[in-house]
Amino acid sequence: MSDTIISVENLSKQYRLGMVGSGTLREDLLGWWYRVRGKEDPYLKIGDTNTRDTKGNSDYVWALKDVNFDVKQGEVLGIIGKNGAGKSTLLKLLSRVTAPTTGTIKAKGRIASLLEVGTGFHPELTGKENIYLNGSIMGMKRAEITSKLDEIIDFAGVERYIDTPVKRYSSGMYVRLAFAVAAHLEPEILIVDEVLSVGDAEFQKKAIGKMEDVSAGQGRTVLFVSHNMKAVSAMCSRTILMQDGNIAFNGNTDEAIEKYLGVSEENWDLLHYSGKPETDSHSGIHLTEVHILNKPIIKTTQEVLVEVTLKFSESHDMFHLNLFVLTADGINLFQASTETFKTAPNTSKKIVFRIPSNLLNSNQYKTSFNFVLNKSKTIHASRETLRFAIVEDLNNHDLLWYGRTPGLLSVKIPAEIISI
Repeated sequence: MSDTIISVENLSKQYRLGMVGSGTLREDLLGWWYRVRGKEDPYLKIGDTNTRDTKGNSDYVWALKDVNFDVKQGEVLGIIGKNGAGKSTLLKLLSRVTAPTTGTIKAKGRIASLLEVGTGFHPELTGKENIYLNGSIMGMKRAEITSKLDEIIDFAGVERYIDTPVKRYSSGMYVRLAFAVAAHLEPEILIVDEVLSVGDAEFQKKAIGKMEDVSAGQGRTVLFVSHNMKAVSAMCSRTILMQDGNIAFNGNTDEAIEKYLGVSEENWDLLHYSGKPETDSHSGIHLTEVHILNKPIIKTTQEVLVEVTLKFSESHDMFHLNLFVLTADGINLFQASTETFKTAPNTSKKIVFRIPSNLLNSNQYKTSFNFVLNKSKTIHASRETLRFAIVEDLNNHDLLWYGRTPGLLSVKIPAEIISI
């Protein structure tokens, strides 16, 4: 027996911009007549790709186009992508909130969805009444819901307000209760959209832990949409990257996140510098090669090793080399320098700069160099020699779920606490 719990084949969803339905009775009847005769709806042959930042040529747009994938029982599948990529549309189709234009969805078991704040809640009913309402919608008996009631209320942390109409709840309370209901009523498939970002950090961590328990301990399936890449990496063994209504990548989570962040080794040129450096022809110093010794895409918890090869055709009593690390748009962050040393004619030296781990935050950077002779004469070796990217080490569980604090540098500055 197959362990596939969700099978999606050639799934597409088309919308007409600015309209409810197809817009005219004639178009509705024409589409229906074609379908009755077993022919393709003529309006499905037109339409633009779902790109929100460009003006299209058609009133029709494909929010999803020919999407295919399977999900195994007990799998936690991540779905990531930019805003407007089709993630929420896909989840609404899987949740049967809306019907696909073409294609099929086959799912085994009950589906619980948390797509937006207050999904499935009636604002005039109390929190407790909404728990029973949601359970009933999922086909559960009253006794089953009652057996889970105390656990749901305790997890949500809204015991004081459980008999209050949910229209008086804050957005965070809404999410807490809605997630608790969806996770505890034992659906075979749990679908969670970015709505968890409304909750505070403590609840997000609690909710993610619950989803891990649901999938690993109870063998239930979770589809998880989030822009929190650390949470996706921690939970999901496989991730789908959506782009313009299509699946751009379906596979290993770390690789999907790397593609989503737009950093892959194929994207980087200038990784190896060799050629005619901008040196003073009278100095007898030539910068011949520059390398990143690890990879051009480096995790925050790794050192950045920059190797420089210098060739000398003249002697100098006092020489040192400076490395400058800059942002991608040219802001100078810091300088690293060698000790002063002597050079001899017809010699070469390799110099390795070690940029410490956990210093640079996730971003893109570039380097430049200059030489200093006799502590006074400065020679610019190169304005830009290579580029590299720093990406968050998503396996570093010491970080908060939100990752690092904003900024380019992550400098640990000691602080003294004095009792007064």
